[in-house]
Amino acid sequence: MDTAVVIDEAIREQLLDAGATIVGYARLGRFLHDDIAHLDMAISIGVGKNLNRGTLALLGELQRKTSRILKESGYRYLCIPPDSDRVKDTFVSKLYPFFAHKIAATSSGIGWIGKNGLLINREFGPRLSLATVLTDAPLSADTPIEFSECGDCSLCVEHCPSGAITGGIWSRYEPYVRLINTDKCNSHKKNTKGLSDKPNCGLCINICPYGRRVIKESVQMVLS
Repeated sequence: MDTAVVIDEAIREQLLDAGATIVGYARLGRFLHDDIAHLDMAISIGVGKNLNRGTLALLGELQRKTSRILKESGYRYLCIPPDSDRVKDTFVSKLYPFFAHKIAATSSGIGWIGKNGLLINREFGPRLSLATVLTDAPLSADTPIEFSECGDCSLCVEHCPSGAITGGIWSRYEPYVRLINTDKCNSHKKNTKGLSDKPNCGLCINICPYGRRVIKESVQMVLS
């Protein structure tokens, strides 16, 4: 069996067994900064859990597991921490402005960028927490998602309390289209911080139709 196929299967199988919800591979090419262009294969890791310290710890462990497999196979790698777990004054921190986990996730077929500016997966909606490992390993890239699948749905646009969602449409060919007025979003979250003990608004996550089935099943499991 081809070495690349063996590594593909080993990484995906071990990460799923260790708690990952979904794993995708992508060739990033033009989306990478020159300093890391030699590590043009991305391993996108998604966990379908609320973002908290436990989720960040799990993503970190999944990245370390990936790194061990790559190192033992003789390949180079670079772990990009989750957006909510960034450490300042490190080499990786200098790359934050030049790398987006959502680019890796869309390129690996995990989801698309919704009108709410979040990665949306068909099954889990905008409820995946992401981390990425870049490598020079010759993995087999998954099929990217090229266009938004939000369709005519504009629930997040219509109900955003700050009017921050522009209604723009993402595509792989316009990956940086302005979807969110961040000033309006941040101002609203700052003004509402502490209400119901929730530091963030989160309405654009909760109102998204994608992923509701997963939530319903989770509630039913708890009640049963």
